[in-house]
Amino acid sequence: MSSTDISPASLREAFGHFPTGVIAIAAEVDGVRVGLAASTFVPVSLDPPLVSFCVQNTSTTWPKLADVPFLGISVLGEAHDAAAKTLAAKTGDRFAGLETESRDSGAVFIHGTSVWLESAIEQLVPAGDHTIVVLRVSDITVHEDVAPIVFHRSTFRRLGA
Repeated sequence: MSSTDISPASLREAFGHFPTGVIAIAAEVDGVRVGLAASTFVPVSLDPPLVSFCVQNTSTTWPKLADVPFLGISVLGEAHDAAAKTLAAKTGDRFAGLETESRDSGAVFIHGTSVWLESAIEQLVPAGDHTIVVLRVSDITVHEDVAPIVFHRSTFRRLGA
């Protein structure tokens, strides 16, 4: 065991020891699919149905999504390790090679993922260099045969059988 000064690098290393699922947050904005990836997804409440994720305050994608009426949350599956990297990229087509479904509400979902949550922003909570986005879930689709992908120590991993 070692002790170190608290810095962004040491915190990133420490936080990386906690495995998390990975989600895509996506919607159509003026007819164009816009999305990002996050590994900070947390179920918050059953009644009312709330979930949350955190987004960096420096994100240039989040301001495009922050004003849409509905967001699609797709819980990425084992086959989405490359997709997670593409969705997190700063440039390029974040949906390259992905099959998506757009709802009339504007929410966009990725095929082959384990869960789809159609949701609307309930609350934004400033939290240091991130913002906690609390969403109210209005519709759920579960694909039980898709195992989730896990982000752990800066690598995408699969759950053991």
